[in-house]
Amino acid sequence: MKNTFRLLTYIAMLCFAINGKAQQIYDEKADVNQQLDQAISTAKTQNKYVFAMVGGNWCRWCKMFNEKITTNDSISVPLNRDFVTVHLNWSAKQGNPKIVKRLGKVQRFGFPVFVILNQKGEVIHVQNSAYLEQGEGYNTKAIIDFLSAWSKKAVE
Repeated sequence: MKNTFRLLTYIAMLCFAINGKAQQIYDEKADVNQQLDQAISTAKTQNKYVFAMVGGNWCRWCKMFNEKITTNDSISVPLNRDFVTVHLNWSAKQGNPKIVKRLGKVQRFGFPVFVILNQKGEVIHVQNSAYLEQGEGYNTKAIIDFLSAWSKKAVE
């Protein structure tokens, strides 16, 4: 009986460790300015805009949105075709003064918040994620419409 309990405890801990790592979509130690500079450079090279998702690993809506955009081909295809995506960490306790300085007070919209930047690194749109929600999740059509409306092709 003791061995069965130990085995179940070990399996539970292993599952928790795997799930914890899988949910780390934001690099909490990364320099957001470097992340943005790299994304903008890539966007220039690939003739795309930047889709910056500001939030944190602590945010369940951020995790839900990330899962939606990475597992739904009707969203991931246009997102990857038209944008370079970058996840910028916002600390629930300390905020992130570098984001505020560079992107403005995007935290006023809640999290996640989406920022579209052109190839010059200029903010051209800030999107409150609430407009893309439906019930306890996200609306696929609303996300696709949002991406279409703010793609480089649509804006320029």
